[in-house]
Amino acid sequence: MILVDSSVLISFFRGQETPAVRYLAEIEASGEAASWALPLVCLQEILQGARNERSEKPPRSALETQEIVGPAEPLAVHVEAARIFFDCRRKGLTVRSSTDCLIAALALERGDVLLHDDVDFDAIARVRPLRSTRG
Repeated sequence: MILVDSSVLISFFRGQETPAVRYLAEIEASGEAASWALPLVCLQEILQGARNERSEKPPRSALETQEIVGPAEPLAVHVEAARIFFDCRRKGLTVRSSTDCLIAALALERGDVLLHDDVDFDAIARVRPLRSTRG
């Protein structure tokens, strides 16, 4: 399964062209939409970026048909996210978003590949065996 980060979906909905967006478009075009999922927290990130209710509706309706996933063990995943943040900081790596640590911990818990367009995940991959791609 591929977890898709909000950094990719935001670019996708804005019509921006990145390798990660092209990869997601290829997955969608292949009819294998069931091969990717959206972390629950990413749904929140995407919707809170809407400028108004009208601009929220297209992404929301598109994403509500997609599989949305959360942690099987919420406490363990949140503890791991905090530990990821701590370990990155200890190694001099800056992670700008604690939410990205949570998404990485979720991907690790599930054993999924994370599709992203965010340097925070590159830093996290230096301290954890995070399987990720930018397309």
